[in-house]
Amino acid sequence: MSIATIIWNPGDSLIDLGFFALKYYSLFFLLAFVFSYIVVKKQFIKYGIDVELMDSLTIYAVLGTLIGARLGHVLFYDFAYFSQHPLEAVLPVTFTPHFRITGFLGLASHGGGIGIMLSLILFSRKFKVKLWFLLDQVALVVPLAGTFIRLGNLMNSEIIGKPADVSWAFVFLRDDNIPRHPAQLYEAIAYLLIFGFVYLMMKKYPRASGFYFGMVIFLIFCFRIAIEFIKEDQSAFEAGMLLNMGQLLSIPFILTGMVIMYLKKGEEEQTPMKEEVTKLRTAKQ
Repeated sequence: MSIATIIWNPGDSLIDLGFFALKYYSLFFLLAFVFSYIVVKKQFIKYGIDVELMDSLTIYAVLGTLIGARLGHVLFYDFAYFSQHPLEAVLPVTFTPHFRITGFLGLASHGGGIGIMLSLILFSRKFKVKLWFLLDQVALVVPLAGTFIRLGNLMNSEIIGKPADVSWAFVFLRDDNIPRHPAQLYEAIAYLLIFGFVYLMMKKYPRASGFYFGMVIFLIFCFRIAIEFIKEDQSAFEAGMLLNMGQLLSIPFILTGMVIMYLKKGEEEQTPMKEEVTKLRTAKQ
């Protein structure tokens, strides 16, 4: 018996004028940062933090995410290739089989997570904002950003699911004619639900700075382990592995999230600025 399927083969660009093309993935990547900026700015206003810091925070977060995600892909998923083509690891081009500007083909979410945490540590030290507070606010929008990124992956017909016989299966014509799980859509919906849940929890049950950071990474990477079972492997070396690279990399994040929630659950909420800044403001008043 045949099943209904969704034939999926959109172009990679929303607008293509020949000399300029607005690609769907670039658009969704931009929307991820725009909406994240709006949400974090509201949080800064709520806690009385100078919103002018948002511009600097955005630069730190964007650079940390992009550099970490790119290095994560290079090191975790395709090191054999990039060790032989090091310039392609840091430049948005390929030299094989001929020179072509491609953009960065390959970004790993685990690397992006590590990169953004390191960038927040640097931001915290420079601008005297407490690190745990920053981690909470940025962690809040990570699943929101993940929603847009996975929608971009869907438009690109990448990170596809395994063959499926469900009525909502997608046929990704760029790959084959096999009905598959729309794993990108599953992830986008799950991340949006995580964002909504954590946002409501933060609003109704204020906790010590850091607790919701632990919750977010725990929820995201628990789901990441589950969804990988119905996704095709991202690299050939993962074939036959009991747990693929994405699942193995998720385990430390899950354990870290659990430990942070346990340690922070009984603490009172703290002021977001470091003590020296708070004292200086009090003296000026």
